[in-house]
Amino acid sequence: MTPGGAGVQHHDTASRPGSRPDTGRPLGEAAGIGPAEALAEALSAGGLPAQDLASRELLAPYLHARATEFLRSLRLHRESGQDPQGAAEAAEAARALRAAARRISGTLHTFRPLTETGWADTLRAELAWLSGILAREHAYAGRLNRLLEALNRLSGAGGGTGGGVPVPPARGGGSSEPGNSLTVGAARAGALLERQLTLARTRAHSAALQALGSSRFHAVADAVALLASDVPLGPAAAAPAAEVLAPLATGAEQRLREAVAALPLGRAAHPYNAEALVHGLAPAPSSEAQDAPWHHVRLLLRLHRYAQEVVAGPGDTRPAARALDRHRDAAEAATAAASAARTPRIAPATAYALGVLHADQRHEVEAARFAFQQVWQPAPAAP
Repeated sequence: MTPGGAGVQHHDTASRPGSRPDTGRPLGEAAGIGPAEALAEALSAGGLPAQDLASRELLAPYLHARATEFLRSLRLHRESGQDPQGAAEAAEAARALRAAARRISGTLHTFRPLTETGWADTLRAELAWLSGILAREHAYAGRLNRLLEALNRLSGAGGGTGGGVPVPPARGGGSSEPGNSLTVGAARAGALLERQLTLARTRAHSAALQALGSSRFHAVADAVALLASDVPLGPAAAAPAAEVLAPLATGAEQRLREAVAALPLGRAAHPYNAEALVHGLAPAPSSEAQDAPWHHVRLLLRLHRYAQEVVAGPGDTRPAARALDRHRDAAEAATAAASAARTPRIAPATAYALGVLHADQRHEVEAARFAFQQVWQPAPAAP
């Protein structure tokens, strides 16, 4: 079977039963409606009684649409040219490919009891492999831009605009003028980070190309092409959506709320509390351990969003997702700065600049946690 070929039918998510527009409701304690209530509301709005709608009538069209998006993105990626415009189109197609793969994988994870579990587990694992491979090149490029712009800002050389403006080249061996030591060190630190992260990005690009040409990827694409026309669902998918689908979505929301409850949101509610910085200055395992619960919440928030898309349309999770994305990016950038600082035989000024950069990114981690707390537990309205 040729992925994305003839016979793949597009299913528009806007036309599936039970879909509804974005409600704009917040996620945290202010959210007073669960998946079951949202499903009933959506069905009532569409004139469909909940007891007459089987779970497969919501789950199958959603997976059809995501599979079609996957195949369309794959075709655009293959058709992109080698010129700069083609490279930009290929990057956008790869982003859409990753997004579709994540949605299919996340949906199969949440609603696994409704599918043929052996098939779902295999496809989910393969899509997670593909999404991870494709994400690395983009992650390294974004990390390099973030770190170079931060170095420019910290050294007083002028901020970037997203294009990864390099720090000015170092001239001379230093000066006694205040700030000049950081400027010289920032130039050398920027050159070191550019070498390391550009090499990592090149390797990630090669790995992605190799993966997209492998027999393993072609098997995944064939499986998704089948999913675009036929979803292997189990007998449980014939049950009413309000009895089967909504409780599974509620479980995804409950897991998210429990994980958020374990976060130190009370501490994060105070800006500049220095918790992220203090832990970030500890040995690497300690730093990674205190970031891990936040990364886990980010994953659970994504699964909750996908479950809501199936059950009753997208909810207003974007502010929380942006805060957690910012947290992840800053934490990984801080790790990259710390790794560069461990390079043997670097100059003291370079090590100093990398230490300042590391602290700056850990402060960004702290700011992202504060932003997430503000979204999740908004301040009560004034009387």
